[in-house]
Amino acid sequence: MGVLERISRLIRSNINDLLDRAEDPEKILLQLITDMQQDLREAKIQVASAIRDQKKLESQYQENLVMVDIWEKRAISAIKEQNDYLAKEALKRKRDCERLANEYKSQLDDQTKSVQSLRTGLGELEAKLSDARRKKDLLIARQKRAKAQRSINETMSGISRSGAFSALERIENKVRNAEDEAQALEELRKDSLESKFTDLENSDLNAELAKLKDKIKESN
Repeated sequence: MGVLERISRLIRSNINDLLDRAEDPEKILLQLITDMQQDLREAKIQVASAIRDQKKLESQYQENLVMVDIWEKRAISAIKEQNDYLAKEALKRKRDCERLANEYKSQLDDQTKSVQSLRTGLGELEAKLSDARRKKDLLIARQKRAKAQRSINETMSGISRSGAFSALERIENKVRNAEDEAQALEELRKDSLESKFTDLENSDLNAELAKLKDKIKESN
């Protein structure tokens, strides 16, 4: 797979979709960033090479344009010297240089488009890599939260199926009943104790009343 094809694939890729399908999202995301960094390095090398070729073609094109002008001037000089043979030879060289210049110009135009395409792809890849780096920690955190929430939900579902909540409710009811029973017994004990004190007070009052009656009889 060429660098440009990998760049296109990575630019089209959706990081969230990759994470959804991955068993280990953190691992796949880190690997994706590593791959993108490697492709970026290779792309930069290819772009640099393409730029060098572009400059070389530009130089060769300009050189042939210069030679076209030179051979035309030589043809003119030969004509002035009334040397048609040299004039024709100079025109032949001029024609060869014009042909080469046109070929270099065509190649230069194609190379310029290629360099522009490579530059665009390189810029998009750099933007994609920057975006992946920014999203890395956020996406990993989101994935961990989702995993933790799923684990909690599975645990709660398991507890519900096992009847643990019902058992806890039954135990709570038994404890509440025991507490109510203990409180009732405490209240009964207090009522019994109060009754005894009341009986004792009544006995003392009866004795005091009897004494008071005897005192009244004696005074009469």
